[in-house]
Parts: sequence; structure tokens; C-alpha cells
Amino acid sequence: MRVYATADIHGSQYRLNQVLETIEIEHPDLIIICGDITQFGPGEVARHLLDQIPGEVLCVPGNIDTPDVWHGIEKSHAENIHRRCINHKGLSFLGINGVDDAETELILTGDSDINLPITIDVIVSHVPPYGYQDKVFIGMHSGSKLLLELLNNLQPRLFLCGHIHEDPGYTCHNNTVIINCSMGKRGRGAIIDLSDKLNVQMIK
Repeated sequence: MRVYATADIHGSQYRLNQVLETIEIEHPDLIIICGDITQFGPGEVARHLLDQIPGEVLCVPGNIDTPDVWHGIEKSHAENIHRRCINHKGLSFLGINGVDDAETELILTGDSDINLPITIDVIVSHVPPYGYQDKVFIGMHSGSKLLLELLNNLQPRLFLCGHIHEDPGYTCHNNTVIINCSMGKRGRGAIIDLSDKLNVQMIK
């Protein structure tokens, strides 16, 4: 499966046009938006942007996507997978955007109503796990320690995130490839070929 992952469109039609250009060139099977679709809403902006994206689209809201953005996603053809686990073409995707620590804690303690399969292939978040692709401009790590714990517990093949505009790229932690696909400062996200061997190409 060929996946195009990006994040931090922030309501910009210019950035959305870059997403559309990348899709036209790379022909992904699946597009994943890792939050901050809008710049503090409104929901209609989220719907307008997402409905321009061709093909199958999965997304999670980000920290500045207001509650009405959730309704905008529901009205669009994209699928909001935050606080959900879905199976897509034989791969399991867990959406947990990491904005609310309490939601992550529920999964860690087993008190969540999310029905987790034995194996999670991909975690889709907005916030990065602590220590990985999460350095802000002054060099400090600003990711989520709870998400790092979740990553260590579930050990997915792939962890997709955005949020930290200054640190796009990818790195490995144990058996997981962590990709910050933010287009906030530079780049357009990442193309990931998910087969027996996982290949990542950051798009500039």
C-alpha cells in the first residue's frame, strides 16, 4: 500500500494545493492527514479542504481544530479515526491525536472503549511521541510521554504525526518508524510504501 501522510494544513488553500500536486504525482492508495486541518476552524473550512482531496482519506483533528471541525470532517468524504481503530485493506490503524492526555491514558490502562486488535500496524496522531521528531526551534523535546509509552506498548510498524513544524522527518525506535509529516515549515509530508519492507520518502 502506498500512503501519503501530511499534517498542518492550517486552513491554507496554498498548502492544500501542494497536497493535491503531490497526490497527482505520487498516486497514493491512501491519504492520511495528521491534524491541524484548519486554523481554529470553522468546520466548513475542514469540509471544503478535505472534499478537494481525491481518493480515500483518513484523518485526526489537531490541537487547534475546534470542535466544529469534527462536524466538518463528518460532512466531508474523509474519515475521522480519532479514538477509533479501523482495518483498511488488511492493515490496522489506530487514531489517537495525543492532544488530550486523558484519552491516551484510557488506552494505556485498558479502560478505553476502543476494541484493539492484537497487532496495530499504524498509529495516526497529531502530537509526536516524546523524544522523536519533536524538537522545537530552541532544541527542546516537546512530544508526549504518554504517546511514547503507548508506542512502546503497542509497537506498531509506523507512527504518523505532525504538530512540531520545525522537525519534519523520520526516525526509528525499536521496530517502529516514526514520521513527522508536518508541512508547517518545509516539505509536503511523506510517501510511505507499506509492504513487507517499509520505505519512506520525505516530499519537499
